[in-house]
Amino acid sequence: MSANQEEQTLTKTEAKDESILASLGINGQLFAFQLLNFAIVICILWFLILKPLVKKMEERRKQVEESVDNAKAIETALQVSEKKYQEKIDEAKVLANKIVEKAYVDGEITTKQAREKAQKDIELLVVQAKKNIEIDKQEMKNELRKETVDVVFLAMEKLLDKKFSGKDDEKFIADILKNLKK
Repeated sequence: MSANQEEQTLTKTEAKDESILASLGINGQLFAFQLLNFAIVICILWFLILKPLVKKMEERRKQVEESVDNAKAIETALQVSEKKYQEKIDEAKVLANKIVEKAYVDGEITTKQAREKAQKDIELLVVQAKKNIEIDKQEMKNELRKETVDVVFLAMEKLLDKKFSGKDDEKFIADILKNLKK
């Protein structure tokens, strides 16, 4: 086939194609231009609108995922903090109970010591009071003896109408004391 024949075949095919398009009411050249315009509009829409929109949506998706991950991390940290807080509270309660228990034991010891000291003080006061009573008793006995002797002398003087001298008084007193002791 020669070049001429090829052109004729091509022209016949185009004519045949044009006749098919023409039978449908479509202008082939106008259709080709419209198809080219449509492709250009699609490319413009893709590169100027859809591609940046997809990119922004992907960035937003990543931000949301990061936010969710951060929220999970914060929630985990919060749970750990709450657990530590509860542990600290429990430790504080245990320590407080130990302090209260120690204070109770110390109070019991102090109370016991105070009781013992009070008991010793009371015993000491009782002993001291007994000594004081014994001393007072001796003094009272001595005073009573002196008064008794004086009364006896007065009675004797009245009965005997005689005055005793110092030596007679001593001898008479000694005899009376011997009789009292018996």
